[in-house]
Amino acid sequence: MRISGGSAKGRKIGFKRAFLRKGEAEELRPTSAKVREAIFNILGSRTPDAAFLDLYAGTGAIGIEALSRGARQAVFVEESAARVKIIRELVERFGFGDRAVVVKERADLFVKRTDMVFDVVFIDPPYASGELETILPLIDRRDVVSPGGVVVAEHATRRAMPSCFGSLELRKRYKYGDTSLSVYDKEEGGGETA
Repeated sequence: MRISGGSAKGRKIGFKRAFLRKGEAEELRPTSAKVREAIFNILGSRTPDAAFLDLYAGTGAIGIEALSRGARQAVFVEESAARVKIIRELVERFGFGDRAVVVKERADLFVKRTDMVFDVVFIDPPYASGELETILPLIDRRDVVSPGGVVVAEHATRRAMPSCFGSLELRKRYKYGDTSLSVYDKEEGGGETA
């Protein structure tokens, strides 16, 4: 996997096998290069200087790409200790350590406890987990997206996504074979802390 744009363009993230522990092969499904590039084309000018949240970080490729493209800060949330260690090593190796926070925690617990607010939130839970239906309403209720911010949800194309989650309104859905991206805009002044 290589970074597709920004200051680290062309640099290799690492081998997929480095992120797998025995029995985890089904859990890790790195975002393809085509879809990663599409995400940042969709985000356009929202990435530079953004506070970026990479939930279910996995390989960390999305958050690292955001930092490469000028995000002010990226927070990576990943439950696997082995993957957290590798993400920390990668952000240091690429020179992004001062702008990266890597958290070992379940995504829902992080959202419940954080007081941080993000301009861009990327979520990519395991496709079969059903976590999108839990995490998107939680993101809205906890008000972790800044007014005018955006949530990008990666999911299986066969999954139908609701047109809104509270103050998060579906702007557009993009299809790339078996993978889709649903982009939700945060209404100005919406959401409340629970």
